[in-house]
Amino acid sequence: MTTDFGEKKAVPGQIGPLSDKEAYVKQTERVDDLERNGYRIIQDPSRFCFGMDAVLLSGFARVGPGERVLDLGTGTGIIPILLEAKTQGRHFTGLEIQPEMAEMAARSVALNHLQEKINIVVGDLKEASRLFGLASFDVVTSNPPYMDDGGGLRNPDAPKAIARHEVLCTFEDVAGETARLLRPGGRFYLVHRPRRLPELLTMLRRHGLEPKRMKLVHPFVDRDANMVLLEAVRGGRPLMQVEAPVIVFAAPGVYSDEIRDVYGY
Repeated sequence: MTTDFGEKKAVPGQIGPLSDKEAYVKQTERVDDLERNGYRIIQDPSRFCFGMDAVLLSGFARVGPGERVLDLGTGTGIIPILLEAKTQGRHFTGLEIQPEMAEMAARSVALNHLQEKINIVVGDLKEASRLFGLASFDVVTSNPPYMDDGGGLRNPDAPKAIARHEVLCTFEDVAGETARLLRPGGRFYLVHRPRRLPELLTMLRRHGLEPKRMKLVHPFVDRDANMVLLEAVRGGRPLMQVEAPVIVFAAPGVYSDEIRDVYGY
């Protein structure tokens, strides 16, 4: 079902596929080079722009040949676009509750001529298993809101508040729907804040998603971690590998070799 973007309510439905001519850029938007396969992405600084966390997640996630991937809360569509560039996955879907963000993501897909590989769907992630069906994906990714109801100052701008604060969903919503969406043995990849790590691990296991890999991200070698990358497997056995940390900057303003080489930043 095609969504009417004049309507503010998020109505579930696939956008497009948009033609290349429809991949226009609005006055408040900009086009950024992703430095991958010549791909570009449309962003609106007044709404929300992707950050390092999305790039790190796309480098941490493992997608095998022929696998189907769903990104929950896709925002600009950055993660499906980067995963299409970096992996041999068969098909990628981005689910986004905000129609305006989803429409912009769909234009980025068309801008890169990826309409056959990536779908952008408008809908609530709390309804994702109903929209797509149980056990319908090999891989689920998510860069969910980091701040719970009591965490941090809430951004008064709605799109940014929805992206950063648990306004429309909680992490338990994300974990529960992911467990229903993944096939047995399917993998979930997420990026979050280390301060919520105990809660994240508890919630994942509560929903049958066994944590298998963890990587902490530090801005500098002598600074505390400010991000954590996690992989969990539906129905996996209890054994987790803690990988070497990522150090983002070798010096102020200078990305580390790992960021430049592995993540292509």
